[in-house]
Amino acid sequence: MTHAIEVDELHKYFGPLEVLKGIDFVVDPREVVCVIGPSGSGKSTLLRCVNRLEDPTSGRVLIEGVDITDPDADVDDVRRRIGMVFQQFNLFPHLDVMGNLTIAQRRVLHRSKAESRDVARQMLDRVGLAEKAGEYPIRLSGGQQQRVAIARALCMNPDMMLFDEATSALDPELVGEVLAVMRALAEEGMTMMVVTHEMGFARRVADRIVFMDGGVVVEEGPPARVLDEPSHERTRQFLSQVSER
Repeated sequence: MTHAIEVDELHKYFGPLEVLKGIDFVVDPREVVCVIGPSGSGKSTLLRCVNRLEDPTSGRVLIEGVDITDPDADVDDVRRRIGMVFQQFNLFPHLDVMGNLTIAQRRVLHRSKAESRDVARQMLDRVGLAEKAGEYPIRLSGGQQQRVAIARALCMNPDMMLFDEATSALDPELVGEVLAVMRALAEEGMTMMVVTHEMGFARRVADRIVFMDGGVVVEEGPPARVLDEPSHERTRQFLSQVSER
């Protein structure tokens, strides 16, 4: 079986600072992997290397068997298979919700205006925002904006979704509505790699948890084992300082 994501001996330097120190791990099709760890552990850098928003210093990243670190790889083609949702929503403020959801469909996938609007309406309904198609981002709550961002990614029919702390910029009362959408995607079989501080979500939704610290994978395994019976003292220290919701 071809892995959805395969990371092989990945290193990343920013100047003299080594942020990723030889990362090896895989995500299989339909698997949900949550990456946890303290701030500065390299989680977001790893995620950004997976779709080449950051160029690794050395090592390989394979997406569905294609080495996207190969200089001859068509990175844009591979990126079309990957939906990414960031901490900040990155919506275009001058476009309404429908405009935000159709612009990439038309420019990248070359869909017609009618088809792109049909897909946008389907995805807005999927995230519970069908009635917001004509609103501008400034008139939406943070939770609604993030759900629009998820819908925008889904409009591109990705094979997998990457989430980089998708709820960290939200007020606590808005976190649940975004996690509910992510949980529904997982239940539908979407391949997902999720960098998160939401331990309760990781426990309920992840097939596997990867704990990172200091640019390395300290341990990984099923949620119950990593969260309840961690093998490493560093994992135990981290978990003692975070709470589940």
